[in-house]
Amino acid sequence: MTSKLRFGVVNESVLSGPAWLDHVRRVEDGGIDVFLVRDHFSAGAYGQQLAPFSALAAAAAVTTRLHVGTLVLANDFRHPVIVAHEALSLQHLSGGRFELGLGAGWYRPEYEAAGIPFESPGRRITRLEESLTIITGLLDGAKVDHAGGSYQITGFDLDVLPRQHGRPRLLVGAGGPRMLGMAARHADIVGLLPAPIKNSDDRDDPHDLLPSALDQKIAVLRARAGDRFAALQLSAFVTIQVTDHRRPATEALIAKRGWSGIDVNAVWEMPTVLIGSVTQIRADLQARQERFGLSYLVTSDRALPALTEIIASL
Repeated sequence: MTSKLRFGVVNESVLSGPAWLDHVRRVEDGGIDVFLVRDHFSAGAYGQQLAPFSALAAAAAVTTRLHVGTLVLANDFRHPVIVAHEALSLQHLSGGRFELGLGAGWYRPEYEAAGIPFESPGRRITRLEESLTIITGLLDGAKVDHAGGSYQITGFDLDVLPRQHGRPRLLVGAGGPRMLGMAARHADIVGLLPAPIKNSDDRDDPHDLLPSALDQKIAVLRARAGDRFAALQLSAFVTIQVTDHRRPATEALIAKRGWSGIDVNAVWEMPTVLIGSVTQIRADLQARQERFGLSYLVTSDRALPALTEIIASL
């Protein structure tokens, strides 16, 4: 492979105290590189969820190698100065193992239930760009002055924290041209989404998962990033299933996802679907890294046994 693959898992296990910490240790022992927490306070999005910063601080405290990160914070839930302070605090406490993922927010029901205005995608993206400008400045140790439509910062820096561990890496999730452009300007890691997430009603379209769709996104990212592109790490959320019965398992996946107009051969070509034996998946990983440059793959912690088996074979 052209470079070492990184693997992350998103936490979907809400266990009590010691049991949850044991789960985090199992993630580290399984060879996983990054442990990630989503940012939702409504179970309607992904089920029960832990609050990200406290969960990640606890995870970092009981591990030594494992990186921890957000995938991704909803920008509208916190002021960018608060985000930067939390991020640098976790970077310090973890010994440099924190990765900050940010997005524009998308799950309308939790906005409305909490009394947070859910504005148009364009307005939310504009506000996210303001936040990224402020946050990156603060993470870099700069004194920030910003007069924007959503935030006004006057001569502020985060001198309250030491800086011996440097700045956390920044991930931006992006599926459409505008978000890809924003990621190209600000991110260290780009989380490539199948399509822009406009609201909670977006549907799962298998055509967004085909190689041609990913090629188009990477082309936009490359054009917008210019000289920065070579330094960007490309990431994607993947579906993983280890099986000795590839065809029936793939047919079952198509039925479960409610996909139409797609056969098993098309699914096997999808860059973010890994299904088959460990040997088959290992070959697919290598081919997709070489073809698309994907070097950081994320999946649910429910797939931890399969992912651990795959990592052990690499």
